[in-house]
Amino acid sequence: MRTDQILTRSERVFARLDREPERPAHLQTPQMSRHRVVLLGSTLAFYLAIVVAVLTTSWLVRLDWQVMFFRPYEQWPQLHAFLDYLVVLGQRGPTAVMVAAWLGWRSWRQHTLRPLITLGVALLLLNITVGAVKLGLGRLGPHYATQIGSAELFAGGDIFPSGHTANAVVTWGILAYLASTTVTRRVLSVLSATVSLSVGATTVYLGTHWVSDVLLGWSAGLLIMLALPWFEPLIAGVEARVFALRERLRRRLETGTVPVPVATALTPLLSAGGKWQLRLADGAPAPADAAAGARESAAPAVPAGAQAAAASPGHAPVPRPAVHVSGRPHLIRSERTPVTPVGSRRPAHTERPPAGRAAARPATGA
Repeated sequence: MRTDQILTRSERVFARLDREPERPAHLQTPQMSRHRVVLLGSTLAFYLAIVVAVLTTSWLVRLDWQVMFFRPYEQWPQLHAFLDYLVVLGQRGPTAVMVAAWLGWRSWRQHTLRPLITLGVALLLLNITVGAVKLGLGRLGPHYATQIGSAELFAGGDIFPSGHTANAVVTWGILAYLASTTVTRRVLSVLSATVSLSVGATTVYLGTHWVSDVLLGWSAGLLIMLALPWFEPLIAGVEARVFALRERLRRRLETGTVPVPVATALTPLLSAGGKWQLRLADGAPAPADAAAGARESAAPAVPAGAQAAAASPGHAPVPRPAVHVSGRPHLIRSERTPVTPVGSRRPAHTERPPAGRAAARPATGA
């Protein structure tokens, strides 16, 4: 006799997520190597050079104005419709949703929260670093420029560096950072670089950013990706805290300190597909078992004699007809009051003689 437990769809999903983190044997957490440190220092120097060049209104600002007066969107108008859709790959909302969906599936397959936490840390760093520089420098974009040849700094703008470009570098670069194999990491690195370069060039084509905005956006995104290994201990700590919180919640459910409705809702999420069963500290059944017990107690009782007859071999219980019990005397059909059904279109026959009495017939002559 098979006694396999039937699981719901949500229980099967959370059963996989409930396992201990299982990463592939060949997957290693990126480390802060000497090569990465050199790239980080070079990118930081390039980042500071661009900021200084814009602050001093150097040749880079003159290049910004030359490209703005060139107006690429008027030179190649046939590309405008396509590039309007391509620039969406740099918007934070749509790209974060797409990448989070993919990394959520990765977390489910590898039984670890590291991909999702890494994405959250990277986006948080992006918002803090890029947002602070945007608000601090307050540069206006090409469409809102007021003085030809000026850097348009400290004017209440939020265009420097390019958020679309930095977001494209981080959002798509995180896929390469979390790749499982070396070949996959290289392919995704080339793909993310292509997307981020295309998004940056598109913003210049549309006239929404200066050239220096895009250069600083590329540098800002690359700095975050190169510095992510420094935050791996933080990511591992957050993941450990999440699993520890799950264990504490399990213990609270077992001790009965959580209200019954809340415990009933959380039990399928923490049951691990039947590996962990909720059992209260005093030995009382879990809310789900209590509900099953209530259903069993509500079932009609069976007499002991019938149970013994059913348990003995070769004997089958004989069904008995149901007994009609009424609190008033039973009336015969002729004594019942005729009732017209509700909604009936047939009127009541008041001229019909009562039942049991023969209708009078006219006398006929002999």
